[in-house]
Amino acid sequence: MLSYRHAFHAGNFADVLKHSVLTLVLEYMTRKEKGFYYIDSHSGAGMYSLADEYAQKTGEFKDGIAKLINQADIPEALIDYVNLIKSFNEDGELDYYPGSPAIAKYFDRRQDSAHLFELHPNDIQLLSEYCQRWHKSHVNQSDGYQGVLGLVPPPSRRGVVLIDPPYELKEDYSKAVKTIINAYKKFATGTYILWYPVVKRELVVAMQNQFSQSSIKNVLQVEYCQLEDTDEYGMTGTGLFIVNPPWQLNKQLSEILPFVKEKLGNTQSHFLLKQLVGE
Repeated sequence: MLSYRHAFHAGNFADVLKHSVLTLVLEYMTRKEKGFYYIDSHSGAGMYSLADEYAQKTGEFKDGIAKLINQADIPEALIDYVNLIKSFNEDGELDYYPGSPAIAKYFDRRQDSAHLFELHPNDIQLLSEYCQRWHKSHVNQSDGYQGVLGLVPPPSRRGVVLIDPPYELKEDYSKAVKTIINAYKKFATGTYILWYPVVKRELVVAMQNQFSQSSIKNVLQVEYCQLEDTDEYGMTGTGLFIVNPPWQLNKQLSEILPFVKEKLGNTQSHFLLKQLVGE
């Protein structure tokens, strides 16, 4: 369909959860000298201007990162993420929000490489321009699901895979999980991050069942919802399935989630953190 543009949603509450986790995972990976692959199945534009018409039309960032960036009581587990966002902005103004490729570039070292996939004709052009001087990045206008499967296992046997589809098609829910299941068969030690929106609860339950019935071990599920589940149209919450999470991630999320709920939430807001599949 290729109608989805993340520019409308950049910096919203879903990005806060997704990118704070990605920041923690990538920081953990750089603690070892050995290089790793970063593989991003649906990369988007790379960087987003919060002053452009897309971001201003929805204003979603105002109820997301804008409410966090100048907080004085940020928990330790969230500091690196907030500092990362600040590094792309000057003089305390919130003008830009990094997509997942920009976050990966922030952590990139000479021994690492990034493999970025995007199909949207406008976003692939913006992504290519953003990565023009990033010599260890590989930008591909091709199917990200197949791209993931073609790149694992990486030569170093270390890798982070982010699967972040737009879910324009209902099939994306099962297809995203199947991609991880098949990638895991080839590369069982990689860290996989799968983002999902909470739109219809039964679709999330189906994903949980797919993971639980697969051969995959060590799956952490985290979810933050602004509103209670509903049959009405629209996203009420956001979540991640994380395969092989860093060993401290569960503890770090237990600090982040109450803070996010306090600063971004309301009386309906709630969160979930559980080990979906044991090690």
